[in-house]
Amino acid sequence: MVAGPPFTVAKTSPAPHFSPVTITRRVLPFAVLVCALLWGSAFPGIKAIYAAWSEIDVAPTLSNRLLLAGVRFAIAGVALLIISRHPWRQLAGTPKFPLFAFACTQTFVQYILFYWGLAVSSAVLGSLLIASGSFWWLLLAPLLLRTPWPRKSQWLLLGLGAAGVIFAVYRPGAGSGNPVFGAILFCTSTLSGAFGLIVLQKVCKTMGARAATGFSLLTGGLMLCLAGVAAWPELLTLFPPKIIGLTLYLALVSAAGFSIWNHLTQLFPVNLLAGYRFLIPVCAVLLSSLLVPGESPGLGIIIGGAMVLTAIIGLQRHRPASNNQ
Repeated sequence: MVAGPPFTVAKTSPAPHFSPVTITRRVLPFAVLVCALLWGSAFPGIKAIYAAWSEIDVAPTLSNRLLLAGVRFAIAGVALLIISRHPWRQLAGTPKFPLFAFACTQTFVQYILFYWGLAVSSAVLGSLLIASGSFWWLLLAPLLLRTPWPRKSQWLLLGLGAAGVIFAVYRPGAGSGNPVFGAILFCTSTLSGAFGLIVLQKVCKTMGARAATGFSLLTGGLMLCLAGVAAWPELLTLFPPKIIGLTLYLALVSAAGFSIWNHLTQLFPVNLLAGYRFLIPVCAVLLSSLLVPGESPGLGIIIGGAMVLTAIIGLQRHRPASNNQ
């Protein structure tokens, strides 16, 4: 196992003109915290839509959920393309298959599994299990992108984080539904998202991260809308003014969160971001616990979350002394 420098930027970084905003190592934690708060707020937002549907006697079927996800991501994709620099010009010079694969893995497949998992288990459990994406990413990136493998001490810390996730599955707390099946769906969802980030490295050789994310969300969102075709006759019923407002907020969350995160993947190496990524489930669990009625973290979530937080702190101590960025 190669132990090279853990924070070396990958060779697949895009050309400088695709990344006009430079984020330094000191600013990185705050950028990830913004992503964590945005994505964390999506869990109670989705549950609020389900609760609003129950108030108007609409059963939250899988078709309804997929249509909601599709509308959300399509709107987010359009918003990102509007603020991107010449996205259609970049599209013309980009191979279409990797871009389509990126849309399938990061948006379509990932969120079919995610919304299904959220339907059978709790927002609190799902909030914590999105941390599994870091483990998939660290495993896949050295194999497919030839990035450095983590050091032995980093693997131990990541193992501690994984143990915290496993602990949480068995003692998830109130309103957890079917935690084992939900955990399988959430972890498979993050595996698809990890493949998406691998594909993104190839797409960003010819396209900026913001435009690539926009096309991914738009294409994947339209595919989700097609997957939810059975709910089309109920479109007006499913989207009264309150739910339209929540959907627009969730679209904003997706556009901003994915845009920032995918930009970070072009500036910083996998090993460093994998550690900071643990901030996302911590924020998501706290927001879900506070804002979703009927759900509360059990002993497993509390202890598992503490183990995850310990892993974050430990991982961030593994940085070269010469790096003062």
